[in-house]
Amino acid sequence: MGKVKILSFDLEGTLVGSEFSRLVWEEGLPVLYAEEKGISLESALRLAMEEYNKIGPERVEWYDLRYWFRHFKLQADWRSLLERYKDSVEVYPEVEGVLNSLGQHYKLIIVTNTSRDFLPIQMKPLNPCFMRIFSAPTDYGTVKSPELYIKICTELGVKPQEVVHVGDHKRFDYTASRDIGIIALLLDRSGKEQGEHIIRDLKEFELRLLEPRKLNS
Repeated sequence: MGKVKILSFDLEGTLVGSEFSRLVWEEGLPVLYAEEKGISLESALRLAMEEYNKIGPERVEWYDLRYWFRHFKLQADWRSLLERYKDSVEVYPEVEGVLNSLGQHYKLIIVTNTSRDFLPIQMKPLNPCFMRIFSAPTDYGTVKSPELYIKICTELGVKPQEVVHVGDHKRFDYTASRDIGIIALLLDRSGKEQGEHIIRDLKEFELRLLEPRKLNS
């Protein structure tokens, strides 16, 4: 294994929790729909979930709040919906210390499927130590894939083997990056997954970096 130059992180589920997004999609948007269309919240939530599922997480529209406001013909401002739940963003307990420590030795980036519209709020409580933030749907019109990781490595001028990526989605974070030679670890805070490349939190990730054989076995 060559010298690691870049540490790449997923955002939601890795650095910050998912409650903010959950509230936006499963509470805030259905509430607006119910109010504007004059239907019950229960009906609005059911309809919203059905429409989300028709698109699915393989398509960029899934992550695009502006798309959904157009789709549901909502008159409200999508920005106000994000603002409403800004205080629900929660950084995982170990993240700040780990980022401060690792940032002294590596260049740090974020590669996320989150739309850029969400990022100012989700990134605000994080230490501003990231060299680049890549939003797959906003910046590239795609979701995380081997091809995207190749583009990012090319933009950064590094070989895949010089990058370590960590995230909580088995395909988007682990398989897609590993397929091109990036050193990948799957973050599973639930404790359900088992395997050599599974970590439980970012403190364990930091410890793995001290033992390169545990990264690329």
